[in-house]
Amino acid sequence: MGELLRIHRARLGLIQKEAADLVHVAESTYGSYERAERIPPIEFLREADEAMGARGVLVACIEVIEEEKYPPRFVDWVRRERQARVISAYETMLFPGLLQSEPYARALYEARVPAYSEEEIEQHVAARLERQTVLVRNPPPYVGYVIEESVLERTLGGPEVLKGQLLHVLECIRKMKQLTVQVMPSDRHTHAGLMGPMQLMSTEEGRNLVYVEAQGGGKLIHKPDEVTELFHLFGILRAQALTPWESAELIERKAAQL
Repeated sequence: MGELLRIHRARLGLIQKEAADLVHVAESTYGSYERAERIPPIEFLREADEAMGARGVLVACIEVIEEEKYPPRFVDWVRRERQARVISAYETMLFPGLLQSEPYARALYEARVPAYSEEEIEQHVAARLERQTVLVRNPPPYVGYVIEESVLERTLGGPEVLKGQLLHVLECIRKMKQLTVQVMPSDRHTHAGLMGPMQLMSTEEGRNLVYVEAQGGGKLIHKPDEVTELFHLFGILRAQALTPWESAELIERKAAQL
């Protein structure tokens, strides 16, 4: 990827600063992409391809770049997510990736065992934040989350990081009318989600898919009977959780306590 950027820059007779200005990034950022020190975002590749007249050569590298950024079993999910009509999830341990603030995502990867290197942390955080552009595309997907109350209390990264994350979620709720966030109270002695978290998606073609994570990796579920059962389960979860308005009030109270 870096060598292709260098070749097309040289073809135009540009120095790195001129190429960086052309694609609207800092010179240091562009240089890190060209030296293969950082993995470039997908939008950068699209813009660079057009700006440098690469005729699809850089865009063709997107698939390879994605395989560097995400676990093998999750790549297909990320690709479908960009065009999904509906995105939902039930989360038991963490805030959903699409709603994570940069400090919260960083704290998550810094807590990983075995530990990531600083370079790996930067790459994972960048990939996580890049996925969030799906929320502001036009038209946006419908997004609905059910989150365990305990997630609102887990001080990942420290109290200030958690407070910032809670306020970030409230801001997302305020700005994104297509987003629904519901909290499952800890005092629900039983509910439909006790078997674990899951992510759900309805694709542009009307296909339903589910992704479940566990220790050792994740699994993409596509068999219609299994998917239908899990979509039904998620519907029950939403009915058992607090309403979106009650949930926002609870999140606001938790933030005020920090």
